Amino acid sequence: MRRKLKEPRTDEEEQTPEEILEASYEEIRSGLALELLSLVKKSSPSFFERLVVELLVKMGYGGSHRDAARAVGQTDDEGIDGIIDEDRLGLDTIYIQAKRWERVVGRPEIQKFVGALMGKRSKKGIFITTLSFSKEALDYVSKIDAKIVLIDGEPLAELMISNDVPTQTH
Repeated sequence: MRRKLKEPRTDEEEQTPEEILEASYEEIRSGLALELLSLVKKSSPSFFERLVVELLVKMGYGGSHRDAARAVGQTDDEGIDGIIDEDRLGLDTIYIQAKRWERVVGRPEIQKFVGALMGKRSKKGIFITTLSFSKEALDYVSKIDAKIVLIDGEPLAELMISNDVPTQTH
């Protein structure tokens, strides 16, 4: 005897209150993420660099700004926009690249960042962008010896929401 598979619920009247609440929550959160990304894309590059450092500190990296985290991006920043010391003595450092771009970050940009890391004698970095990474960039990062974490668009917005990172630009 075969059991009939249960049809997914599509009509709001058939959903439980918990399911309706969960769907509403996800819809609001998704809208907030899109709004946050829009605000961040309109901000200045220096604001975005500070915001990224703030996010990583709120995620528990480096303790506090005073102790270990700083945005250093400027015109001649050698490919490094932020630095986080993982311990108070600065024995282990994470370097950050932040790109507030309207285009996909490709392999060449990741290779430049890896080169900047090598110039600092480091193998740890976080590359954050407001849009996305190309398949070639993702493939490249998965094959190199350095530990590079890539964070883009929606995951960035989700992390900002989850860690209560403010987005005031003034």
